[in-house]
Amino acid sequence: MTMKVDIRKLSFINEMAKVGTNGVADNMSKLTGEDAQMEVTKTNFIDVDDLEGQLDDGKRVGVRVRLNDPPHGHILILFPETSAKKITAIMLDDVVEDMSDVSGKMARSAVEEMGTMMASGFIDGWADVLGRVIDIAAPQLVYAPGGEIVTRTAGLGGDELALFFDSDLSVPSYQIEAEIYAFPDLATFVEMVNAMEVPSNSSSTPQSHSP
Repeated sequence: MTMKVDIRKLSFINEMAKVGTNGVADNMSKLTGEDAQMEVTKTNFIDVDDLEGQLDDGKRVGVRVRLNDPPHGHILILFPETSAKKITAIMLDDVVEDMSDVSGKMARSAVEEMGTMMASGFIDGWADVLGRVIDIAAPQLVYAPGGEIVTRTAGLGGDELALFFDSDLSVPSYQIEAEIYAFPDLATFVEMVNAMEVPSNSSSTPQSHSP
């Protein structure tokens, strides 16, 4: 199976990142009633061994979601601890009057629910671009230094390279920060991208880009 992407089709990868993050922002906007914005800050093929050194040591809390359908792999939704506390307040606002009464279990459940909602928006965006349904496994709550979580997740696929989408979410009044990392099964992902139809007005000679 080839690991080279037709260079004319690299735009599909950027489109998947854009549509996916738009889905996350839409879901967050519905929840908060505010205009959430999400920006893709980096889309890159990167050596798994180099991942941890590029990330800060701050702890993150969030969810890891496994894709049961192609392109398989995992999606990570991570929040800095300060944002996780704000998410807990948002999710439990109608349930708890005094946030000091919130148990650790309730807080983790709130973050897991938010992370799952965001992952669903991202994966639905991918499914739209790929023209297929992508089923997911039950989300797994994660809490550790960000670099450790990302490196461990990237290694689950057994690939030396990972497709690295780094995105930041902003909700003005709540000042929530979030990061999304996508690690599809690389061989499957490349095959799916190469199978996508290039617009008919593209008449350039086919080339390839090797990750």
